[in-house]
Amino acid sequence: MASSWRDGTSATRLFDDFVRCETRLYNALNDHLREQHGISMGQFEFLDHLRREPRSRVGDLAGAFAIGIGATSKAVDRLESQGWVQRVPNPADRRSSLLELTRVGEDLADQAGRSCEERLSELLDVGPRQWAALATTMATLRRTLEQQQIGAPVG
Repeated sequence: MASSWRDGTSATRLFDDFVRCETRLYNALNDHLREQHGISMGQFEFLDHLRREPRSRVGDLAGAFAIGIGATSKAVDRLESQGWVQRVPNPADRRSSLLELTRVGEDLADQAGRSCEERLSELLDVGPRQWAALATTMATLRRTLEQQQIGAPVG
């Protein structure tokens, strides 16, 4: 029998709600970003990461998003072909490159970031207490999963 929390909600039901919310929010943001900026949510996520963590390596992106290196490298190739990202030599390791946003990529990431933030605020219309509780819970869960390397791809 499934375990349940104090209010009787099963862990499986909570997980199901979590996944369905994530899928619907992701799809809504993807549609919004395509309509407003001509980019996908996945592209925005990489651009936003590079905006916050300049000079990341492909492996850093793969680790941050818990996806394989090959898929990450191909996604970066596509961003580079759009003129949004450039690879620069890594002075610490000549075998790898560092990733930087181009000026066009920075502008796109800034505009899409503002747009994404506005749309999310509309979609996540909850009160301040609920918002704070949700933000704290999600940050704790993410930190725990990442620290324990749960769900990280192999290879």
